[in-house]
Amino acid sequence: MEQDKVNKLSSEVGKNVWDEGSGGSRTMEQKTKKVSFREWWEEARPTKTIVFWSWVASIVLTMIIGFAWGGWVTGGTAQKIAEVMAADAVSQRLVPICVDQFNQDPEKEQKLIELIGTRSYDRDDYVKAQGWATIPGEDEPDSKVAVECAKLLVLINE
Repeated sequence: MEQDKVNKLSSEVGKNVWDEGSGGSRTMEQKTKKVSFREWWEEARPTKTIVFWSWVASIVLTMIIGFAWGGWVTGGTAQKIAEVMAADAVSQRLVPICVDQFNQDPEKEQKLIELIGTRSYDRDDYVKAQGWATIPGEDEPDSKVAVECAKLLVLINE
């Protein structure tokens, strides 16, 4: 009887305990099952480091997209844009005064021919020299008003 126990023990010594199928480590004979993306995703457990850097990357990517294509601007840029828009709006409102001053000039027909005859980049200087771009109450002519007034006078009379 003891001999039977020894034989039984010696036959079990070479046997791999993990082979008996209760989910231990895999041996070479076991086939590896291909894991689908869904199964992998369900079993994935990211570390805190991965989660942190994922958040940082998401924030940076959002900022890049927002400033490059989303139309975001900084406060300083918004201030500069607002100042330019305000100056342009004021100039546009003053152009009719320039045209009215042109219409009050007794030699307007002759001066209009001279204005149309001048080169396009010199027309604003001509309007300034005639005093049409000098707004009542101002000492000097406004350059933006002179440019827009010259464009409007030529456009109207062509």
